[in-house]
Amino acid sequence: MLALSTTAKATFAPLICERGRKNPVTWRLVFCGAFLAAVAAWAGGIGLWLAIAAVFGGYLALNIGANDVANNIGPTVGARVMPLGAAVAMAAACEAAGAMIAGGDVVNTIRKGIIDPALIPGVDIYVWAMMAALLAAALWLNLATLFGAPVSTTHSIVGGVLGAGVAAAGFGVVHWSVLGGILASWVISPAMGAGLAALCLILIKRGITWQPDILGAAGRGVPLLAAAMAWVFSTYLLLMGLPKSASLDLFQAGFCGLWVAGAVWLLMRTHVARRLPDLRNCKNSLNRLLGIPLILAAGALSFAHGSNDVANAIGPLAGIVEALATGKMSNDADVPLWVLGLGALGLALGLVLFGPRLIRTVGSEITRLDAVRAYCIAMAATLTVILASQLGVPVSTTHVSVGALLGVGFLRERLKAQHQAILAEIRASHSAADHARAEEFIVQFHATPFGERAALLAHLRSDSTARGAATPRQAGPAPLGPSCRRVLVNRALVLRIIAAWVITVPATATFAGLIYFTLRGMMLP
Repeated sequence: MLALSTTAKATFAPLICERGRKNPVTWRLVFCGAFLAAVAAWAGGIGLWLAIAAVFGGYLALNIGANDVANNIGPTVGARVMPLGAAVAMAAACEAAGAMIAGGDVVNTIRKGIIDPALIPGVDIYVWAMMAALLAAALWLNLATLFGAPVSTTHSIVGGVLGAGVAAAGFGVVHWSVLGGILASWVISPAMGAGLAALCLILIKRGITWQPDILGAAGRGVPLLAAAMAWVFSTYLLLMGLPKSASLDLFQAGFCGLWVAGAVWLLMRTHVARRLPDLRNCKNSLNRLLGIPLILAAGALSFAHGSNDVANAIGPLAGIVEALATGKMSNDADVPLWVLGLGALGLALGLVLFGPRLIRTVGSEITRLDAVRAYCIAMAATLTVILASQLGVPVSTTHVSVGALLGVGFLRERLKAQHQAILAEIRASHSAADHARAEEFIVQFHATPFGERAALLAHLRSDSTARGAATPRQAGPAPLGPSCRRVLVNRALVLRIIAAWVITVPATATFAGLIYFTLRGMMLP
């Protein structure tokens, strides 16, 4: 057991956050090492291989909590709706609750059916392959977290199972059509997330923030926005957050969600009416009114994530437990309570101990967020997952969330460029001596309802043409300077994240193959 604890500590040592790299002996490392050692000791009564597999499964669950959960609460923290500590505590509780309450009694041991376990020659080889898959996925997520790159945990375990399966039984074991769908999701997921988030943001801007009476528009719009969020998220929870034995179809879940949405609309209407007299007529007031819906959304997303993605950590482990107990290898396996508890605890601890690094990346380092933008990102991510699941399109929630962030950021760049072009045209339509009149017109332009601004600009152009003044018509938005681009979208970070996405499956597959051959070499005579 001492040797096993030493092995666990050596395996876990790379999982250190930014402060941990400066001081390797941190309380976080000691705490997590003790956690894994305790799991190994507990499971060790069943057998050494299961004890080691439990360590690998716990290590993977910790890394999933550290990397993947940032997508659920990062926008809420980045929008300054919740402090980081409170958000982490809430998400950790919801993750653990989702895993334990709705994690399911049966999970896929081979994520996404990427390989056929019947083609693997022998239980021992199957166990080694699943152990290699667990450790490879955990190591890759560990590296991605250290470098601040949110990557798909599902793709990580898929790559691990793929590489270990090929190493164990050759390329014939792979379902290549499934792999093709996973590769397609690299493009489909962020594109759908970006498009829906940008659409949501432009609708809110047109309907509320670009109106002269922002408070009046918010009084009408915020209850509807909260109701829409309640409908989407309750539908999502009913579709994705329940065990398969209790799941509903889209129509049933959507109908139940409508009742929740109606109740939320009534509550938010009263809440908004009570708060409006104390607010100013500005965009910040809208951000303040959206705080409560965003907090509830972050909790709901974390619950659903715990119920779904706990299978990434415990699926191969459950397969190992069943294979060692019964000698059978299958795509589905019963989940012992201690395995489910290990996954739930690992998700929560990983988020609490190592999650803040990725939360900052998602919440503030890619692009600046406020409550309105965070609302659009949460809605887009949830709608995309619902639509994709019903259409049978493979998507990654990580890719969707980051894509939604990019959709919001690049739309802001576009709108800012258009606004600067309009201001330049207004000033160019007035002579240098009419600077004061130009500024007065700009104030009038901002005070005009959005739907009437085009007519106001057309009238200015016709007047300028009659006076013979220059009226530069913009062929497109004015280019933004480098400093402004860095503020709106961090392109260097985006490229680093995309690079991590592209190499996730091949990297984890390579790791898994090497680990499998190492285990095989250690065990064969």
